[in-house]
Formats: sequence, structure tokens, C-alpha cells
Amino acid sequence: MITFVGAICLLIVGYYVYSKVVERIFGIDDDRETPAYTKQDGMDYMPMSWWKGSLIQLLNIAGLGPIFGAVLGALYGPVAFIWIVVGSIFAGAVHDYFSGMMSLRHNGEQYPSLVGRYLGKGAKGTINIISIVLMILVAAAFTAGPAQLMAQVTPLSFTMSLLLIFAYFVLAAILPVNKIIGRIYPIFGVILIMMAVSIAIGLFFMDNPIPNLTFSNLHPDNLPLWPLLMITVSCGAISGFHSTQSPIIARTMKRESDGKKVFYGAMIAEGVIALIWAAAGMTFFGSTGGLQGALAAGGPSGVVNEISSSLLGTFGGVLAIVGVIILPITTGDTSLRSSRMMLADLFTKKGSSTAADGKGKTLLLTAAVATPTFLLTQIDYTFLWRYVGFTNQLVATVMLWTAAMYLVRKQKFHWICSLPALFMTMTVSTYLFLAPEGFQLPYNISMVLGGVITCVTAGWFGYQLWKARKRKMVPIEQVA
Repeated sequence: MITFVGAICLLIVGYYVYSKVVERIFGIDDDRETPAYTKQDGMDYMPMSWWKGSLIQLLNIAGLGPIFGAVLGALYGPVAFIWIVVGSIFAGAVHDYFSGMMSLRHNGEQYPSLVGRYLGKGAKGTINIISIVLMILVAAAFTAGPAQLMAQVTPLSFTMSLLLIFAYFVLAAILPVNKIIGRIYPIFGVILIMMAVSIAIGLFFMDNPIPNLTFSNLHPDNLPLWPLLMITVSCGAISGFHSTQSPIIARTMKRESDGKKVFYGAMIAEGVIALIWAAAGMTFFGSTGGLQGALAAGGPSGVVNEISSSLLGTFGGVLAIVGVIILPITTGDTSLRSSRMMLADLFTKKGSSTAADGKGKTLLLTAAVATPTFLLTQIDYTFLWRYVGFTNQLVATVMLWTAAMYLVRKQKFHWICSLPALFMTMTVSTYLFLAPEGFQLPYNISMVLGGVITCVTAGWFGYQLWKARKRKMVPIEQVA
């Protein structure tokens, strides 16, 4: 219990202290006009209040990610609390802040465009493909689950449920951001928060106390804690998916000082939600073995439903059904919206906008990403889903390196981004060699190969620092 409460307090302190450090290093300027005004188009670019932006950002980046991921991460025991706290404050929130604020500074550019600007055209082309594939996989994964539950609790069939969800997807992706997302998403964001707070209160009245910190690996299968925990718990610690969502809100911000609340704050809130559900997973079933049995029987959605219904009664059951249906759908639609925006960046002339090119093009771009998403829901894509965790953290790693290069060019303190980037490089590299969907090599060999890749990457970054010093970068005020 003490570890759980202390972890939440650390996240709150991290927001009030470290977010100011990050903001100061980035260097905000409220006199600079934001893209919401300079590129206002009635579609994606339009001013929105910071509190709406914060709730929408939370819903976009969270959905069921910090719930399902945290429940699976609970199998490792209370050590998962450490990763959620440290990851959120020093990696995830920094990642989200820079992905949002760099987009803001560059007229609402999408993540792949930012990568190309600071890591080169080759990196941009690769990450464009990876990002769009990730969006499609995430949208498909967060569509089939809700459709299955709708088929169970309503007279609708699975196919009809899918069609209804995709009809909504198309509307949410092609309508102006203030029509659906700006109006109802803040409400869903409140539901997400209510669900977590209610579970947190219920945990204090359980017979089983929330376990305190232990560094033991409690996973019943004894899977290695590192790097598997860092891949399992992504949303709630650090997630590359967030870098694809932040530009949606960056295009609606009124002033740069709102970035701390919208981007850094939403990630910390997601960390709190992840802590609550990790604690629930560790506590409710009595042991990690009991949790693993529940996961085998009903999957993460079944675990969420059982915990919610038992702790909160009918109210909890309603919240669970609403959450398991609505929250993933809202993740799926913004996945398609952001992938549509990425395609627009690729195929829209510079200086133009999707809205300016007409609704027909917007619909065409949406269909280009919605069609493969729908097809993936019709097949057993479990094998493909296993790649989402790795791809997600690879995207996060590249974003951190992009932010580090941004700070190098600005002659600012790059370590707030480059150190977590190095850590994530080692994590992703080791996982690639170790995981069943990777090379399936022994743990020690995977560690060595991951270390080699990390050293090579560190050498590359060191060379970039040397070039920056040698060229004597232009004055900061002359850099766009």
C-alpha cells in the first residue's frame, strides 16, 4: 500500500517539478502565434481551450492502453510500479512534450515529417511506413475487441458491430476536429478518469492489501524482467503511439505555455491510471499466478470487467462495459485520423492543406487507411499484434532521438532526451533479438547484441555532437 501511494505522489511531484525543467529547456514563447491561428482551416487547425485539449490528448493516448498493458505488467509484481513512475516522468512525458511542442513549432507537422527534418530523409521514409502500419494495427486491434463485446451484450452480430464502428470511424476522421472529437471526447476523458479513481478507492477496501515494493520477478513463467516489462507496459510509461497523436492537439493549441498541461500533464495522468490498474491486477486475484489464470480465461477485458464489477457493483459493471467498448474505439478513430493526416502530409502540396484540397481527397485518404484496417479485423491477426509492442517502442525511441537532435541544433541541454533515448535503444534492440517475434536468441546473446547496437547508436550521436560544435551552429534566434 505504501509503495502504491508513494508512486502516485512521485508522479504528481514529477509533474510539478520536472515538467518545469523540460519546459524551460525547450523555451516557450507565448508571443509566437500558433498554427491554430496561422493555418486555421476549419478542419484540423482551429483554436481549442487547453482543458479540452488535455482531456482529448489523454483519451487519444490512453484508451485501454494503460489499463490492459498495466494489467499484463502486474504479472511481474510491484517492480512494475518503478518502471511506470520513472518511465512516465523521465521518458514518456518528455517524449510526449517534445512530440507535441516540436509539431507546434513546425506548423503542426506530423511525426514522420519531424523525423525527416532532424534525422534525414531516409529516416523519414522508413518511419512513415512504420508509423502508418502501427496506426493501422492499433486501430484494428482496438476495433475487433469492442465489436466482440458488442456482439455479446447486444442483439447485433460481430460483422454488424464492426460496420457500425467503422461508420463512426469515417465520420470522426473526415469531420472537423471540433465536431465530434472536440465535443464528446472530453466527456469520455472524464469517464476514463472516473473509472480509474473509482477502482483506486475500491482497492483500499479490499481484504488483500496492495503489495509493497519487491525487486523479485513474480511473473509465473519467470520471463525476464528486462526488457519485457518495458515492452509490455508502454502506455503508462512511454509509448511511440503518442507521438502520432500529439500533432492532432498541437494544431489546436492557443499558446505554447499550454503544452506543459496538455502533453506532459496528460502523460502523467496516464501514468497514474496505469499505476491504479497495475495495483488492481496485483491485488484482486491474490497472486500473480491467480492473475495469469484470469488472463488465460478471459483476457485483459475479462479481467477488467471482473475487477470493476466486483469492486464497484452494477456501477462498475456499466463503467467496464462502457470503457471496454468506447475507449478503444476512440483510440482507433484517432489512429485513423492521424494516419490520414500523415498521408496528407505526403500527398498535399507544401503550403496547402487537406481542407483546401477538398472533402473528396480527405475521404479518399481516410479510405486508404480504413480499408486495410477493416480487412485485418476479419482475420486472425494475433501474430501481427505481437509486433505492435516492439513497433510502438521503436517509434518512441526514434522520437526521442529526434528531440535530442532538435536540442543539439538549438544548442540546448540535450541529455533530457538523449539519455532516455539510449535506454530505449538498448531496450528495443535487446527485445528484437530475444522475443519470439524477433530472432529468439538466448538472453545473454541478446543482451550483448543489444549493447552493440546501443554503442553504435551512441557513437553516431557523439559524431552529431562533434559536427555541431565544429560547424558552430547559427544563433538560436535564426533557427526555425
